Amino acid sequence: MTKRVEAKHKIDRRMGQNIWGRPKSPVNRREYGPGQHGQRRKGKLSDFGVQLRAKQKLKGYYANISEKQFRSIYGEAIRMRGDSGANLIGLLERRLDAVIYRAKFVPTVFAARQFINHGHVKVNGRRVNIPSFQLKVGDVVEVKDKSKQLALVLEATGLAERDVPDYIEVDHSKMTAKLARVPTLTEVPYPVQMEPHLVVEYYSR
Repeated sequence: MTKRVEAKHKIDRRMGQNIWGRPKSPVNRREYGPGQHGQRRKGKLSDFGVQLRAKQKLKGYYANISEKQFRSIYGEAIRMRGDSGANLIGLLERRLDAVIYRAKFVPTVFAARQFINHGHVKVNGRRVNIPSFQLKVGDVVEVKDKSKQLALVLEATGLAERDVPDYIEVDHSKMTAKLARVPTLTEVPYPVQMEPHLVVEYYSR
């Protein structure tokens, strides 16, 4: 598994946005980038820079996916029928780690990766330990019985700062979630504006 070497706070500060909407993000206090020269990096971005920033933001949001894996998802998105940007969002939201996070079984998408890697999750009754596993509409995800009382899980289900989106049906009493449909961009509860069309432009230039 690729190591995620960048701290979540550093990603927020580099983007200049609180991309996960967390109360403790340093961007809530200070919007400029990290380091002693952070305040000087506010120059106007080129078209390429805007596209690169859009890609970094979307990639970072999903637990800082590796470039190789993100490009592979983009490749699948452009092979599908319809709008490539919408397809990209749909594929990202069908990832098992994204659904575990959206269902509020864990507090962060980074925690979702670790939770799945450690074998705490089943899909349709079978244990799956691959965070990038692509769910199909109707697939049922559940937390293993032995894992339901973990402090991490209990903390996440009680979080008031975010709600479960309509395209995921969740039963927190049983700790199960079902992907009801593939969402559109407007249905995904991003705390900041995501621009998948710019990501498509970045890779197709």
